[in-house]
Amino acid sequence: MTMEVVVAGVGMTRFVKPAESPSYMTLGAEATRLALADAGLEYPQIQQAYVGYVYGDSTCGQRTLYGVGMTGIPIINVNNNCSTGSTALWLARNAILSGQVDCVLALGFEQMQPGALVEHWQDRPGPLDEFVRAATEAAFDGDVPMAPKMFGGAGVEHQRRFGTKSETFAMIRAKASRHAAHNERAIFRKEVSVDEVMASPPVTSLLTRLQCCPPTCGSAAAVLCSPRFARKHSLDSRVRIVAQSMTTDFATTFSEKNLMKVVGYDMTNVAADAVYHEAGIGPDDVDVAELHDCFTANELITYEGLAFCPEGGAEKFIVEGGNTYGGAIVTNPSGGLLSKGHPLGATGLAQCFELTGQLRGTVGPRQVEGARVALQHNLGLGGACVVTLYRTSA
Repeated sequence: MTMEVVVAGVGMTRFVKPAESPSYMTLGAEATRLALADAGLEYPQIQQAYVGYVYGDSTCGQRTLYGVGMTGIPIINVNNNCSTGSTALWLARNAILSGQVDCVLALGFEQMQPGALVEHWQDRPGPLDEFVRAATEAAFDGDVPMAPKMFGGAGVEHQRRFGTKSETFAMIRAKASRHAAHNERAIFRKEVSVDEVMASPPVTSLLTRLQCCPPTCGSAAAVLCSPRFARKHSLDSRVRIVAQSMTTDFATTFSEKNLMKVVGYDMTNVAADAVYHEAGIGPDDVDVAELHDCFTANELITYEGLAFCPEGGAEKFIVEGGNTYGGAIVTNPSGGLLSKGHPLGATGLAQCFELTGQLRGTVGPRQVEGARVALQHNLGLGGACVVTLYRTSA
């Protein structure tokens, strides 16, 4: 049995600020219709749907897809924090690999509220309580919102271990802005310099406002199918998922008192290793990557987690331009979460959208020349990490 799954169609809305957003139903239906049109399929040909979102009640997936069609198919609602979109993708791929179905929709959307992320249920234990406690005990920052506290602390941890300069983190945001300038679906398209990033208002002792992804609304979708289904319906089967791995937290997340591990370094490393092994390649074979840059600190430590550079080598990788056009691996050509935006449930599928376009060679000025192998990394605290490897047959 082949382990490859075809990415037959992708769709993505423009990402916008909360004040500019239509409802999640409108966003999700639009992305679904775009993915179906891209695949050249009709909704009744979809056999299952996995619908991801973080902020919403029970059956928002049904509420959204009923506006596209009511065909009686299984619709599974998915929530895995910021890795929700790629979790829907993982489930869709596995449904096809199981042999039960041949054509599946993975959809993600988010209609977010302005401001920093907060836990909405205050009458019960929070799923991130242990993560917040670990960040508080590290005492890198005081009274700051939980997400920048954790990821900013991970960046400070990297500085203490390897001497990484604060300006190096800012270089990541400047790079993201250069990439997003060519992405019509990104929320921020203005180029910013390292000096402008450093001069923006501080959020933590390391991170400034421009180094934090903004609350964003949007949707993205992918239609996956078996190679057999693609042949039968004469679909575009150039882009395929050839390996994928999902991990959750290990004992080392908390036992080693290391904030880089608290925010998912080990999950990333193990998932990446599994994907490279399954695909029979190494990180040097990757041409382009979309990774989870919710904060500049996370992008920096993720380079090492994915083995794009040695442990402690992220600063050299960045300063030498290894992460952009002309370098070893073009990372986040879409602008990433920092510039494109981060609607939590949609992010993993927006990454799929970008990488599918890159491997098809259809993304215009942000095209990575000769891209044939693409890697996706999507992380959620609490926690889960999904790493996906794509290859083109073109």
